[in-house]
Amino acid sequence: MQKIEDLPPHTSNNTKMAGMMEKQLVAATHIIEQQLDAEIEKLDNLDNDDLDAIRRDRLAAMKKRQEKKQEWVANGHGHYTELYDEKEFFETTKKSENVVCHFYRDQFMRCKVVDKHLQILAPKHLETKFCKINAEKAPFLTERLKIRVLPTMCLVKNGKTKDYVVGFTDLGNKDDFSTETMEWRLGQAAVLEYEGDLLCPPSALRNKTVMGKKTIRGRKDDDSDSDSDY
Repeated sequence: MQKIEDLPPHTSNNTKMAGMMEKQLVAATHIIEQQLDAEIEKLDNLDNDDLDAIRRDRLAAMKKRQEKKQEWVANGHGHYTELYDEKEFFETTKKSENVVCHFYRDQFMRCKVVDKHLQILAPKHLETKFCKINAEKAPFLTERLKIRVLPTMCLVKNGKTKDYVVGFTDLGNKDDFSTETMEWRLGQAAVLEYEGDLLCPPSALRNKTVMGKKTIRGRKDDDSDSDSDY
């Protein structure tokens, strides 16, 4: 049997690194176990007053959430609506914390694809205001936001433009992307409450493969000509 000192230097280094990694893993596992034991002990020691306090906090959170839902509905959330002028756009972004506004033209078929998906997402995500505005009827706003390609979704949070979804590049660069893919992309901008894995698009989960950042955000074979310049 070969002794450690008889092995090539790189083999010895690899062995040492493996040993260090094993020790770190054991230490991390021990810390997690201690934290878990502490939480279990804390739960075991709860008395009726503690449980009542937890229930009160939970009920207060549920009540606050319900009040927020009522506020969202009062502001037109739950429906995919049309904005008819630039003034209405600014009023909407002031009233609603999360806004997804689709800039469109009637002649562009890809704008109708976006309409279809946003109509599905609007009632699902009451926390977000989904709307659209005809780019031809809002020239000042379109120029101010530097919108050059349609469809473009302007993503606004707390009154400030946070991100844009331009064309379909971020949605798989194809017309038949799923509503879940659009939901995932909007979730990346935090303009809706996304419950899935933000690091992995739904299509990758279905295929059990991990898409690289280059594939998600843009590709060399990006078919940008299929989006229409405004």
